[in-house]
Amino acid sequence: MRYRHGLVVGKFYPPHAGHHALIETAAAACERLTVVVAPSSKESLPLPLRLEWLREAHPAVRFVGVHDDHPIDYADPAVWELHMAVFRAAAGPEPVDAVFSSEAYGAELARRFGAQPVLVDPGRERVSISGTAIRADPVAHWHHLGPGARAWLARRVIVVGAESTGTTTMARALARHYRTRGGVWAATGWVPEFGRELTERKLADLRRGRPDATVFEVTWDRDDFVTVAVEQSAAEDAAARAGSPVVFGDTDVFATTIWEERYLGSASAKVRELVRDPDLYLLTEDAGVPFEDDGLRDGEHLRRWMTERFRTELAARAVPWVALSGGYRERLTTAIAAVDRLLTAGWRLADPLVPQPPGNPAER
Repeated sequence: MRYRHGLVVGKFYPPHAGHHALIETAAAACERLTVVVAPSSKESLPLPLRLEWLREAHPAVRFVGVHDDHPIDYADPAVWELHMAVFRAAAGPEPVDAVFSSEAYGAELARRFGAQPVLVDPGRERVSISGTAIRADPVAHWHHLGPGARAWLARRVIVVGAESTGTTTMARALARHYRTRGGVWAATGWVPEFGRELTERKLADLRRGRPDATVFEVTWDRDDFVTVAVEQSAAEDAAARAGSPVVFGDTDVFATTIWEERYLGSASAKVRELVRDPDLYLLTEDAGVPFEDDGLRDGEHLRRWMTERFRTELAARAVPWVALSGGYRERLTTAIAAVDRLLTAGWRLADPLVPQPPGNPAER
């Protein structure tokens, strides 16, 4: 049977494969489908992001977001009406003739809309997952998450440091280490430094007119550092969308502010506004690391200054950080231990509102 206007209501905390299957089933059976995304305002995952991810996955479906902070009590008609006022306003004036749900309360929701209840995979046989399970252990259910949710949940670990102190080596080695763990970790990625790529481009441009040009002749302006900041974050986000529960980066926008200070004397407001906090910083010390001139480096004399600038700025930030010193093996061991502590701490997501009294069906 094909319906004119179908409705799905849920929290989507976070959106997962079961939700997508429900929406796909409903959309195939309806001329028009409205999905009301109605979390409580206390939940950790921002409503606009849920809407963004859902619209990305289902571009032909109408999504409406609204916070619903009313208590949940399936046995209380007055509480039902509080929720219905929210749902009716979100669904809009067009009559709803089918309500799609995988929950037992779907039948009552449909009755109150004067619509046909359509139960979809109530036993979780098609997709065996729930939002509760994902929030409790995102790693175990990573394959049930879409790219947006993965990017939001992925732990971001950024390696920063002065020139030729091993930031690239460390980011690459960490990604390789976690990939060897297999399973969900096999997709662990790392993000190269975009500033280096831009340096290569600038030097290549100079050498087209003058083949003997060196990196010491490359110039930088404020717009260059905005470009570096935007491109670095975009590459980090892309890696997080496609990767495992942890992604490693060789520098980030915060590091770009230090590089801008190094070349132009200060960090601009435009770049500082783009800074995002990762979950962990790893600072590569310059002591004991020989400077390697690869033709793209020009700051051997500034390595100690840059290391201390990073240390000072990191100490002032509310982000965990660990300094890496000693030889390569010692640094890698220290870094892995810090990342493992981060991952072992897990994900602390606020609990959603739950049904009252106890014993009613749990939220999806």
